[in-house]
Amino acid sequence: MPTITADLVEGYAVTITNDRHQWVADEPPDLGGTDTGPTPYEMLLGSLAACTSITLSKYAKRKGIALDSISTRYHYERIHADDCERCDDDQTGWLDHVTSEIFLDGRFSEEEADRMGEIAVRCPVHRTLANGITFTESVVVG
Repeated sequence: MPTITADLVEGYAVTITNDRHQWVADEPPDLGGTDTGPTPYEMLLGSLAACTSITLSKYAKRKGIALDSISTRYHYERIHADDCERCDDDQTGWLDHVTSEIFLDGRFSEEEADRMGEIAVRCPVHRTLANGITFTESVVVG
């Protein structure tokens, strides 16, 4: 499974690597950063968008569905449970909320489109986020 290394380089800019690729995350100037890369939440949403697109593309190819293009849009916000129309009654306080829009273009039936909607939420990153994550953490000083 993937291993990522991140090093704080200047201000809030962080260099991230997986030993094959290197990229940067940062915060916008209004939050004290220098805007040299996407924010951590933007990277998280980007991971979700990429996974959804790849999962749908693989599914369409496997099923012979004429899918010409996939475009996704994700938005993250913190909302209060009282303002959440879809939330369970037992949820309280602030909630992390992601809204997605998935745009598909091609030649496929309504049934195939419905099935692709079901498949979109089965991408591994979506499942991980929806199911929650357990952490094993250690802080090494020195």
